[in-house]
Amino acid sequence: MKIALIGYGKMGHLIEQVALGRGHSVVAIIDIDNREDFDSAAFRSADVAIEFTAPEAAWSNIQRAWDAGVKVVSGSTGWREAHEQEVQQACHEGGKTLLWASNFSVGMAIFSAVNRYLATLMNRFDAYRPSMVETHHVHKLDAPSGTAITLATDIVARLDRLDRWGLHETADGVLRIDDIRRGEVPGIHTVAYDSEADLITLSHDAHSRRGFALGAVMAAEYVAHHSGLLTIADVFPELV
Repeated sequence: MKIALIGYGKMGHLIEQVALGRGHSVVAIIDIDNREDFDSAAFRSADVAIEFTAPEAAWSNIQRAWDAGVKVVSGSTGWREAHEQEVQQACHEGGKTLLWASNFSVGMAIFSAVNRYLATLMNRFDAYRPSMVETHHVHKLDAPSGTAITLATDIVARLDRLDRWGLHETADGVLRIDDIRRGEVPGIHTVAYDSEADLITLSHDAHSRRGFALGAVMAAEYVAHHSGLLTIADVFPELV
């Protein structure tokens, strides 16, 4: 498979290593100083582009890739909500392909499935108050993390006593999310259900970014043979 990389920071370098190790070729690398290469023959030859950039650049990058006729896997967070209608229209009516995920870790996909199941169980037990903490490196720009938002959305959808999630909010009907930024932490997400009697916690702690890179390449392998608006659930349907 021919892969183009959009964004060549720490994640881009890891994705390149993983892709080459799985027998793929990287035919184009686009970073902040060579955006004209979106128009290159090398980029247009890619089967899939994997995009990990900043929130303010992601949507433009995805559109540029689509204009070149290239499918996209994106792990950039903090941009999707503002462009949801455009994404839906492009993929459902315009024939474009995007697989977006807030987190590509295989372990997180498993964790998310357990989170959904636990929330379903906890709907019966009003004595437990749910909350969440997400911890990331100091370079992360968005808060809460895209992964935390996905986890929180799944919880709110399954607990009748919750109306929404809120960053640092403590109120009835609100799932409180706290964010911590320290060092070079790849990502820790902890869901807690606290009561007067006891505390139940569920946590995922990424040891490094390599798990995200592997999941992104696995997603690209799936996207190469599928079209439309896709999710990580399409890659791992057994976890839905």
